[in-house]
Amino acid sequence: MEITNVGSKVTIQGNIKSVGDHQKIKNLLDSVSQDSTSITIDLKDSISITSSVIGYLIKLIHKDNINISMKVGDIRLYDLLDDLNLISTFNAKKTLSS
Repeated sequence: MEITNVGSKVTIQGNIKSVGDHQKIKNLLDSVSQDSTSITIDLKDSISITSSVIGYLIKLIHKDNINISMKVGDIRLYDLLDDLNLISTFNAKKTLSS
């Protein structure tokens, strides 16, 4: 997994699957949230997301009052978020290439 940011836009490429991935995401989002109350997360091609990342994002939204918008590039991940009733929580939108 690779994670980059430009301002408050965070781009994640590759699958989110390990504790190390969670830590990278948390560290970067902690830094970005210091300067912005709104963050856009672009998940280019991840097919999954760990429960620890979901929990951290929910904490950012409800405790830290950070607005999250999520662009999801893989239908499987979008469907997972839908199954978990997280589409509206994360303001998730499909950005499918096909």
